[in-house]
Amino acid sequence: MSLVQITGFINGEFLPASDQTQPVYDPGNTSQQIGTISNTSLDDVKNAIESAHQAFLAWRNTTVAERQNYLKQAADLIFQQKDILKELLVSEHGGMLWEAETDFYLGSGVMSMYAQAPDDLLTPKEIAEDTGWIRIHKRPKGVISAIVPWNMPIVLTMMKLGPLLLAGNTVVLKPSPFAALALTQLLAKIAEIFPKGVINVVHGDADVGNLMTSHPLVRKVAFTGGTATGAAVMASAAQSIKDVTLELGGNDAAIILDDIDFKSILPKLLKGIFTRSGQICFAVKRVYVPKDKLDHYFELLCEAIDQYKVGHGLDADANFGPLNNKKQLSIVQKFIENAKASDQCEVRELGQKLNPEQWENGYYVLPHAVKTLDNSLEIVQLEQFGPIIPLIGYETVEQAIEYANDNEQGLCSSVWSDNIDRAYEIAQKIEAGSTFINTHSFDSLQLGMPFGGVKQSGIGRELDVNETLKSYLEPHSIRFVK
Repeated sequence: MSLVQITGFINGEFLPASDQTQPVYDPGNTSQQIGTISNTSLDDVKNAIESAHQAFLAWRNTTVAERQNYLKQAADLIFQQKDILKELLVSEHGGMLWEAETDFYLGSGVMSMYAQAPDDLLTPKEIAEDTGWIRIHKRPKGVISAIVPWNMPIVLTMMKLGPLLLAGNTVVLKPSPFAALALTQLLAKIAEIFPKGVINVVHGDADVGNLMTSHPLVRKVAFTGGTATGAAVMASAAQSIKDVTLELGGNDAAIILDDIDFKSILPKLLKGIFTRSGQICFAVKRVYVPKDKLDHYFELLCEAIDQYKVGHGLDADANFGPLNNKKQLSIVQKFIENAKASDQCEVRELGQKLNPEQWENGYYVLPHAVKTLDNSLEIVQLEQFGPIIPLIGYETVEQAIEYANDNEQGLCSSVWSDNIDRAYEIAQKIEAGSTFINTHSFDSLQLGMPFGGVKQSGIGRELDVNETLKSYLEPHSIRFVK
């Protein structure tokens, strides 16, 4: 396979290759280089921001109908590019082929949703008074810096692009170096639909991110990633009082009530745990079950997990693939080691290796299940972001709710019960941006439903057309007094 070589994309053109390059290796076969990324110099990042600003001066004057037409074309293009780019995406981020396809499907759906947004969301509002009138216009902010992660890069990018473009803003976007190849190629094609400079892509590490969050022409930062990095983004943006949308980590709790058949819900529950090898912000990260059923449920859980086969994302026999990078593998392995060293839990390694001779050349780890009564354990309190799931016993439903809320993160959550009214009552007491009933996976999401977290899981909401669009607009009040 020939190497995929990408550079920054600014004002409608790819930059020449730079001396500062990063090789890209397949996380399922690290002996295989699949591409290179040319890092964007800080001068070129400045040029990207300035180009986006110049494009904004004209783009903001386009009509809503024109922008919707552009977004519709972009949605169609994303769907068309799915079969061209999905294998490349798998080879750089380690997911399964169906997961990459889902990423493109969802990304296309998000752009289509914004292409069909009601026109009146952007029309001025007039308030008549006896003494005159007030007209409230909704103005785009300007240049938006968008920084996206590697786990589901297509849809997470479109969750930012759709609303910011519809609002009349322009963008400079930085992909993760662990999933930049397919996304950059896709964005360059999307950019061809729009006027030059509306969509720009840069590559690099923290220095590039710092410039994107501190440059005076940038009016807002939209970031999806880890909580620690999100805090750094927020601190940098604060120096020039920029608005931020932060979608950060999650340590999602699932509460299993005593009136539901645990074995019957396992397929749906496990999908929420192990999709993308557990590397999803709103994956199920901890499961609470009645204490008197803990041992039995743990055996059922282990029996189901033991059927999983772990291998390369392009292997049709695999249920899930490797972790994305060496650092994440090290983090997950440390979680497992610490849990095994604790006398407060039982740890089981489960599942089967596909092509075990290849495992030394990949970031593979078998799924692990943990049984405990200790809610304070590291493996419960911290987000594992890997194929590990702790099962924690609770005495009462009130204690389960207390355990679920005893965490600094609050992205999503779920309650599982045969009694929907009872589940709904409990759901309202959970501190999270979203709570699902009898579901907790990609199937649980719905376009138009607000997505985002509370506490240290973020600021702002995405996917809700009205609320998200407002976050990319500035109200401008004009009052006439007779």
